[in-house]
Amino acid sequence: MKQFLDENFLLSNATAERLYHEYAKDMPIIDYHNHLPPNEVAADKNFENITRVWLNGDHYKWRAMRTNGVDESYITGDKSDWEKFNAWSATVPYTLRNPLYHWTHLELQRYFGITDILNADTAKKVYDETSALLQTKEYSVRGLLERMKVKLICTTDDPVDNLEYHQQIKKDNWSVKVLPAFRPDKAMNVDDVNTFNNYLTGLEKAADISISTYNDYLAALKKRHDYFAANHCSVSDHGLEEIYAEDYTATEIAGIFAKIRSGGALTVEENRKFKSAMLVTFAEWDWEKGFVQQYHLGALRNNNSRMLKQLGPDTGWDSVGDFSQARALAKFLDRLDRDNKLAKTIIYNLNPADNELFATMIGNFNDGTAAGKIQWGSSWWFLDQKDGMTKQINALSNMGLLSKFIGMLTDSRSFLSFPRHEYFRRLLCNMFGEEVENGELPNDIEWIGKVIQDICFNNAKNYFNWQQIGEATPAAVKA
Repeated sequence: MKQFLDENFLLSNATAERLYHEYAKDMPIIDYHNHLPPNEVAADKNFENITRVWLNGDHYKWRAMRTNGVDESYITGDKSDWEKFNAWSATVPYTLRNPLYHWTHLELQRYFGITDILNADTAKKVYDETSALLQTKEYSVRGLLERMKVKLICTTDDPVDNLEYHQQIKKDNWSVKVLPAFRPDKAMNVDDVNTFNNYLTGLEKAADISISTYNDYLAALKKRHDYFAANHCSVSDHGLEEIYAEDYTATEIAGIFAKIRSGGALTVEENRKFKSAMLVTFAEWDWEKGFVQQYHLGALRNNNSRMLKQLGPDTGWDSVGDFSQARALAKFLDRLDRDNKLAKTIIYNLNPADNELFATMIGNFNDGTAAGKIQWGSSWWFLDQKDGMTKQINALSNMGLLSKFIGMLTDSRSFLSFPRHEYFRRLLCNMFGEEVENGELPNDIEWIGKVIQDICFNNAKNYFNWQQIGEATPAAVKA
C-alpha cells in the first residue's frame, strides 16, 4: 500500500515516476490566468495567519463548509480567524475524494513542510505553525511565489484600473513578472442598464473622455486598451455564459447605446446584439496589438438570489451551465478569421459534455500561422480536478495535438494555489507513463520528456512570446 501524498503521489508506474521526477518536477511556472490581487504583490504583504491567505475569498472551501453544515458566520461572517480555520479543519475530513482534500494537504506540505492530516485534532498545531511562518520574510507574497518557481503571472484587471501596482512591481525589477490582463466584462454587460451607466462614470474618469454617444464609448475603451498595452499587457480575457454572435449594423448599435444612456431597458435581441458588437470590437483591437484573447465560457453564475443580495458575486453560488456553445462560437471565430483579424485565442469550457465540441472547434481555425494558434484551455473551475483534467487531456489528445498544449493555470485568488500545477504535471506524467508501459507509446523517454516539459512551461512561453522570463529548462533536467 502506497503512503498518502508520498513522492510518487498519482504516479502509478516506474515510467511515470521517471518522467515526473526527471522532466516535469523542476520546470518553472507560467500562470497566465489568475485573480491574484496585484496590490498585495506590490506591497509584498505578509499575511497575519493562514486564514487570511487560505480561506478569505476561497469559495471552493466555502461551498464545502456550507455543505458540511457550517454556519455562514464561520465562513464569510464575523467569527475570528482562528474560529474560521477551526471550522474548515473540521470540514476537511469530510472532503475525501473532493480535490480540496488533495489540494489542502499538498499546500500544507509544499509551502510549510507540514505532513499532518488536517482535522479538528491537528487544527491548532497547524494554525500556529503556519501563522508563525507567514510572519517571516520568506513567506511574504513574493516569497510564496518564488518558493513555487513561478516566473510570470497574469492578473485579471478591469479597463478602468490604473495599473499603479503593476507599475510599482515593474519598478522593483523583481525576478517574477506580473502582467495585467484586459478583462472588459463590466464594459459590455448591459443586463442592468443602471449598473452599466454607473460603470461608464468610472470609465469616463479613467479615460478622461465624456461619454454621450457610442463613438465616445468606443474612444474611451480604446484609450484604456492602449493604456493597458503601454503597461505591458498582451492578454485579454472574457468571462461569459456563451459567445454572442448576432448580426448587427453600426447604426443599430449606436441606437442601442443611446437607449442605454437614456436609461431605457433593452430587449433580449438588443442586449445580445450589443454584446456581439463589443466582442468583435475587443477581438479586433486584440488582433491589432498582437494580444492573446481568452474566453471562459459556460458558468451559470449567481444562482442563489438571496445569498447574492447578502454577500455579492463570487461567493460560491455558481454552477456549470448547459448553454449551446458550438454555432455562435464557430460564427464568431469565422467572422474574425474571414476578415484576417483572428488573434491567438484560448477557449475554456466549463461543461464536460462540451469537451469534444471544444477539442474539435480549435482545429477549424488552426491555420498553420502559429503553432497551436487556437487553444482549448486547461480544465477550469469545477473541472480542474483529477477526472476533469484527465478527460480534457484525453479529448485534446484524441482530436488535436496535446504536444502543443500550453498547459495548466491556477485561475485562483490564493497565493497558496500553485501546487495545482504540480497536480496537473503528475497526472500528465502518469498518463504518458501508463501508455509507455502498456506498449501504446514507444519507450523514448527523452522525447516524451521534452513534450512534457513543453506542456509544463515551454509552449506557454513561446505562445505568449514571453522570452524575457529566462531559461525554460532547469539545469538538473536530463533533456
